[in-house]
Amino acid sequence: MLMLKDEIASYKSEIIALRRDFHRHPETGYKEYRTSKTIYDYLKSLKTFEIESLARTGIAATIYGNPAFGKTIMLRANMDALPIVEENDFNYKSENPGVMHACGHDAQMAVALVVAKLLSRHQENFKGAVKIVFQPNEERAGALDMINEGVLEHPRVDAALAMYFTQMLDSGEIGLSKGTVLGNTEEFKLSITGKSGNTYLPHRSRDAALCAAKIMESVQLLESREYDPFMPVAVMFGKVHGGSARNVVIDKMILEGTIRFLDSGMETKVDDLKESFERIVKSCCKMMKTEYSLEFIHSNTELRNDETVVENIRRCAHLTYGTERGIHIYKSLMGEDFAEFSGRIPSAITFFGINNPAKDCIFPNYHPKYNIDEDILTSVVEYYYRSILELLLRL
Repeated sequence: MLMLKDEIASYKSEIIALRRDFHRHPETGYKEYRTSKTIYDYLKSLKTFEIESLARTGIAATIYGNPAFGKTIMLRANMDALPIVEENDFNYKSENPGVMHACGHDAQMAVALVVAKLLSRHQENFKGAVKIVFQPNEERAGALDMINEGVLEHPRVDAALAMYFTQMLDSGEIGLSKGTVLGNTEEFKLSITGKSGNTYLPHRSRDAALCAAKIMESVQLLESREYDPFMPVAVMFGKVHGGSARNVVIDKMILEGTIRFLDSGMETKVDDLKESFERIVKSCCKMMKTEYSLEFIHSNTELRNDETVVENIRRCAHLTYGTERGIHIYKSLMGEDFAEFSGRIPSAITFFGINNPAKDCIFPNYHPKYNIDEDILTSVVEYYYRSILELLLRL
């Protein structure tokens, strides 16, 4: 397989150029118009893919091997960027003000396109079909929209793969685990209404800010007092808003945040967890004589890696990297809507380390200085090319 490594190495400058082009022109969910056209034009130039538009700006491209009958393996890459002002100063920084690829989706697309190129060049090496899916709007239900529009059909997909680039692992290391690897995420919006007044007469007011503070503190009891500490539950407040002047008691507070949990047994307890959260909110508001309204917004279900898929692609990781030492058990409370696929068909997501202080690649996802170590990308391409062929053969 040295010839494969040499061929992929010859594509390194192309992979980097694609990634930097996507990085320079980021677009948010369902606005990935230029991104979609760039992907379409690249796939069209290969002359071997059936290309279909799905979910507004998404693309599904299918290539058939020789023979065409057999299993179908899907590789999914995300397209959307984030509403973040980039603080990097390299020459391919975002040219779209206030929008940035701060989660590695630019690299995902570049990898997927070059994997498509390899498959196109070597159709005689596999039987069955491969579907390369470029998904829009991962931040908000893009996967479910693609599923509802039939991305898992025609041909029917037998297994799916996905990738994630993270600073939590060093460059050259990967995270690959069986079972639950990413958490369930429920979002919430809580409005608290009190009674305003001047701060020199606090006893004639009902302080919504103090009530909010008590709620923010009290709900932390859920993690350690109502649920097993070995089954992590994290309640976090990401947005807190209220007040109009320094000398006016706040009469309305709006709190928004997330409830995350990882253990698979917790999935059946989502309603209980929400009821417990609201019980604490209600008791705090009653104590402070305030009113409240609470809305839950489901974000992501937990993401499970299929055992058989992981066993097969782990062999490909070993062949790609030449050792088992850099393959780690990795799990996180973050959410990813690839869970919509993993809940329907055998699937696996692999995590790729990008942490490299020598290249200033040290910032976490969603940070305005997030960047990846581009030297890892050829290995990622090889890993997915090998994995797709292995699954077509073994499943």
